Amino acid sequence: MKRLALTALLTALLAAACGGERHADSPRIKVGFFGALTGQQATFALSGRNGALMAIEEINAAGGVLGQPVSLVAEDDRGEASEAASAVSKLITRDHVVALIGENASSRSLAAAPIAQSYGVPMISPSSTNVEVTKKGDYIFRVCYIDAYQGKVLAAFARRNLKARTAAILTDSRSDYSVGLADAFRAAFTAAGGRIVADARYSEGDGDFSAQLTAIRPLSPDVLFLPGYYTDAGLIARQARGLGLKATLLGADGWDSPKLVEIGGEAMEGAYLSNHYSVDDPAPSVRRFVDAYKKKYGAEPDSIAATSYDAMRLLADAITRAGSTEGRRVRDALASTKDFPGVTGKITMDADRNPIKPAVVLKVEGGRFRFADSVGPGGS
Repeated sequence: MKRLALTALLTALLAAACGGERHADSPRIKVGFFGALTGQQATFALSGRNGALMAIEEINAAGGVLGQPVSLVAEDDRGEASEAASAVSKLITRDHVVALIGENASSRSLAAAPIAQSYGVPMISPSSTNVEVTKKGDYIFRVCYIDAYQGKVLAAFARRNLKARTAAILTDSRSDYSVGLADAFRAAFTAAGGRIVADARYSEGDGDFSAQLTAIRPLSPDVLFLPGYYTDAGLIARQARGLGLKATLLGADGWDSPKLVEIGGEAMEGAYLSNHYSVDDPAPSVRRFVDAYKKKYGAEPDSIAATSYDAMRLLADAITRAGSTEGRRVRDALASTKDFPGVTGKITMDADRNPIKPAVVLKVEGGRFRFADSVGPGGS
């Protein structure tokens, strides 16, 4: 009897202890983050995670969301589309996240979006600009503009600001992002009276672009549009200048990494890229964001850090407005977003869950990205 009584007492004490631990662990709202945290393009996801984490830190300091703290659960997809789909499945079924932030690359967002849609979990991409991404379902959103708009901005800038009459395009044929941008630029540039004199292709990971560039050189294009990522753009720039190709280089938000100048060196001077915001923007909200990021991480925030910061804050705002973390209610709140004050501009979601917001054009000057122009939703 004494042994039974002792066993019962120990069981009761253990249950009380476990119960105390459960009580001490306050409920948390878990948000999933997925991206290429390792690999050639890791700078994107790493800065994106930093931006999301900084937003969460600020949100929690202000009391959390619906009275609960928010936490970020990150998965590395290693830059592979199949891994992005697997990462989203894990975050939803294993970690029970209420929403997802990711991916940066359009190809990987296109692979992951159907998974999020099938589970009814809202997904917000910080920077996937391919138009097809949000067409994967009504739970899929983004906080960046789409390729058609970005391509139009670059074509207008080339014609209006650079007075370019001819252009050559060198596209990564394996990247949905690159192909989409090339298509948009081609259509807008020719519609504005410009002429495409060369339309060459390569595959991500290629190291030698001499055949394409040698074919382009005698055509003397005014601009050379490189709608790929910084990893390839820097190499192409070096080889283009080495071959004597003097065209002004144009790129898009996929160039936005400090590694661009590290890889391309002097060959990148004078090049232009479209982007989601400028680190030099004097707006008070941007200055607060930049200063806080530099203090926390010791570096200037690139556009992926800014769009990921906006994505996390937009999600918190939607959950608050929904009064719930239930997928459908959060989805509806995200879809009804109007004039949300992001650091990358005021965000209003259109019927296709794409934001109506401005774009900026930056110039590579002195090894830094400097503001060159701003283009609003109306094209001006």
